[in-house]
Amino acid sequence: MSKAIPRPWTCLQCLHRQRRAIRGVATAAAATSAVTTHRSNLFVESRGIEGKTLEDHNLRQIFDSRPFWHDFSKSQIPNFYRRNVGLFENHYLTSPDGFTQFAEVTLAKCRRIVDKVLVINTVDGYRAIARDLDRLSDLLCRIIDLADFVRSTHPDRAFQHAASETHALMFEYMNTLNTTTGLNEQLGKALANPEVISSWTEEEKTVAQLLKKDFSQSAIDLPRAKRERFVELSSIISQVGSQFVDEMRPSKWSLVIESSRLKGMHPMLLKQLEQRRGNVILPTVGQAASNAIRYVEDEATRKEIYIASRTAANSQIQILETLLHYRAELAKLSGFSSYARMTLADKMAQSPEAVNKFLSALSADNAPRMKGELELMLALKASQQDADSRSTPSSRTINAWDRDFYRTQLARNPISTSRKPDFLAAYFSLGTVMQGLSRLFSQLYGVRLAPREPAPGETWNADVRRLDVIDEVEGHIAVVYCDLFARDGKNPNPAHFTLRCSRLISGTEIAETATLADMPEDLRSLPPAQRANDGMATSRPIDSSGSVYQLPTIALICDFPPPPPSNNSTQPPTLLPLPAVLTLFHEMGHAIHSILGRTRLQNVSGTRCATDFAELPSVLMERFATDPSVLALFARHWETDAPLPYEMVKVSTEGDRASDASDTETQVLLAAVDQAYHSEMILDGNSRFDSTAVWHSMSAQWSSVPEAPGTKWQGFFGHLVGYGGSYYAYLFDRAIAAKVWESVFKAGRQGQAVERENGERFKREVLRWGGSRDGWRCVGGVLGDEGRGLDEGGEKAMERVGRWGVGGSGLGG
Repeated sequence: MSKAIPRPWTCLQCLHRQRRAIRGVATAAAATSAVTTHRSNLFVESRGIEGKTLEDHNLRQIFDSRPFWHDFSKSQIPNFYRRNVGLFENHYLTSPDGFTQFAEVTLAKCRRIVDKVLVINTVDGYRAIARDLDRLSDLLCRIIDLADFVRSTHPDRAFQHAASETHALMFEYMNTLNTTTGLNEQLGKALANPEVISSWTEEEKTVAQLLKKDFSQSAIDLPRAKRERFVELSSIISQVGSQFVDEMRPSKWSLVIESSRLKGMHPMLLKQLEQRRGNVILPTVGQAASNAIRYVEDEATRKEIYIASRTAANSQIQILETLLHYRAELAKLSGFSSYARMTLADKMAQSPEAVNKFLSALSADNAPRMKGELELMLALKASQQDADSRSTPSSRTINAWDRDFYRTQLARNPISTSRKPDFLAAYFSLGTVMQGLSRLFSQLYGVRLAPREPAPGETWNADVRRLDVIDEVEGHIAVVYCDLFARDGKNPNPAHFTLRCSRLISGTEIAETATLADMPEDLRSLPPAQRANDGMATSRPIDSSGSVYQLPTIALICDFPPPPPSNNSTQPPTLLPLPAVLTLFHEMGHAIHSILGRTRLQNVSGTRCATDFAELPSVLMERFATDPSVLALFARHWETDAPLPYEMVKVSTEGDRASDASDTETQVLLAAVDQAYHSEMILDGNSRFDSTAVWHSMSAQWSSVPEAPGTKWQGFFGHLVGYGGSYYAYLFDRAIAAKVWESVFKAGRQGQAVERENGERFKREVLRWGGSRDGWRCVGGVLGDEGRGLDEGGEKAMERVGRWGVGGSGLGG
């Protein structure tokens, strides 16, 4: 059942891009409000555009106009005729106390399924076991997914507390199921029966095998003493991992530097720092240190700041090494020689050797571009020091503390600095970007985003927008809740949550609801199919027995500034810098995977696939965000309605592309360090494991620019906690996405990015399967002839993907 543990999709690139976008998104309104002095009436203007539907118009307005949204959503207010329907239309969740009843009813359903499975003794019974266990997993997810989201997002502390308690209760029950040997034995009997297996669909076979692996990875086959140690280690690893992230600290918290040595730093940033008698107190972590490394002109000062900012405290290194040792022990207890080997067993990579083949091939592909970048940086450094009679050997070398400084200078060019950095944002109001996403999905996949007024109690904040996803043939297929505006106390990181997965609810299961007495009265009054889904959205019946799909229900979280309170204001709507547009496209890439990966069994629905395959749709979506034919669908000036000149996009992205090779090399290094830290060397009895020595050894092997002696950057490598053994996955999916973009969508040439045939191909071979089809078969299928030989995966396939390269920053055209 452990496959059911939900996690929001908060990817590494989104977090990085979020930091880049914060400054731009905060100042975009100010930068563009001076462009003109009169604001058009967008409501009238949009209505007058020929061919634009009311639905399309409303989609823009609910995000760009707060008065429009107020009128559109006023039915959220409860009255005599409109009662509270509960969060997400889940009729149990009309109040915090509803979590308790929801849990009690769900646990009763779970126990009935467990009792049924434990006494199976017929072939027909074993034929149903994959569906039964998937339903059991779905019942757990229905609560754990919602509770996990509510406890981290809902502004009401009573809801947070109730969700946390329910999450803990259901998680404990799930752990009990994971150690229920009878369930494991019954599933094993089914898998050993050819008559049973031959009757299963591919989905059922995949789910049965996944669940069997989950049982095995829960140490269910171990003797009792070892199983208890497994549980103990799992708990310790969770605690130490949290400690590593929460207590992250540098060796030195700050440096005292003469203000004259900080020439080049932004004056406004310097003013915010503490000053003492001509000295500046510079924190060694955070924006100030990062800015100094990129802009301070004095090399010796940059070196001092660089080393301090990349040297973690010894206590932090001890925590990391403790975590790695416990992980290695857990893997050994589970029958694996290393934690990486255990982690990769169910990934596309399959083994550490395959990951290293991929990284080596990718590094080789990247090497010529990296060499070119270094030559440009070195030429720039030499030109700036030609007149300096004190020139030293350092002036003929790019050092670790030089790299970001010269990369920043190379990213500048006369065109990009001639306009304010937020000028592009005037063409990207949040409403028009959402409009563009809907139009793009309609062009590629035949689905669109339709605004729907939320019912009373359905959302956790009045600023949350509900969108229904409408398929041109099948009708309503998903629900997306968009919580995109900043507010006090809200987590600012972009994320995609799956609140409910796709699953087929059979006619028999629907009929069972008539016999349940312990449900809210409002739920009892609903049609049977909705009752079976707790009141949440379902499809129309798909067969004569009345079977329906529970619809994927998704929450998207971003942190954009809200639109102005009045249409009469001279302020523009929420305007997005290009990095924020890319973030929104990325998160919608996860969402479209959840939406179109509509499977009959929830364990393989949408993004419930191999970790090193899950980022492919989202990374690919970033390519569309800067493609000229896609931008032509929506990018228009918020006030004049003028279309976006594409040359501006090309210029804006040139700076980022100038350092693509450096970024790739850094990510390759970190992925290689991750593999080394989770390899067999951890428990090598011949020597004590030294993470600092490994860090510098790997830097020397994988980086073109030597790391500064004495640094201990690994103490800041927080992603080792959530991505231990699988940090390579984002690079891997970038390489596949680059190949798909070129081979399937022809890199956007001649409008191929919006061709239905290409979209249907990607949907048919990748999106619709969720996790029910092996990732290698998906990649091979979508690439056609170019994907021959990939179906079996393995080291050769991983090396081949590495040779594809990651293909730059995603500029279309």
